[in-house]
Amino acid sequence: MKRKENDNWLTPLSVYEPLHKEFNFDFDPCPYNPGEIVNDGLKIEWGGVNFVNPPYSPELKKAFILKAIEESKKGKTCVLLIPVSTSTKLFHDHIKPNATEIRFVKGRISFEKLNEEGKRIKMGNGNPLDSMIVIFKP
Repeated sequence: MKRKENDNWLTPLSVYEPLHKEFNFDFDPCPYNPGEIVNDGLKIEWGGVNFVNPPYSPELKKAFILKAIEESKKGKTCVLLIPVSTSTKLFHDHIKPNATEIRFVKGRISFEKLNEEGKRIKMGNGNPLDSMIVIFKP
């Protein structure tokens, strides 16, 4: 899987840690990776409880959402951090009918990258998009 650099972001710990505490994630099918993607999360089996912050490019975002729905039907929990897009066919035809819960995030998330020393740094003035947490449970 090839990802554009602007599709590769770290979830801030202030967003991730409370979700991890609640759900106890054991797998991330699309982790931040500054190099070549080794394990394509769209082609491998996911864990039992998955945190998914997919790339936001339309094709990859849709593919990860559909894969999360598929994995939830196999008995797995998938928690997605995705942009709010409630007027789309993807939302009405796939997300809304299959989601166990949808949570809208207050404010805009400032995603992060790693600098050369491996430290997290916020990028720019924050995300131009609103975010939602979508939960698919078996």
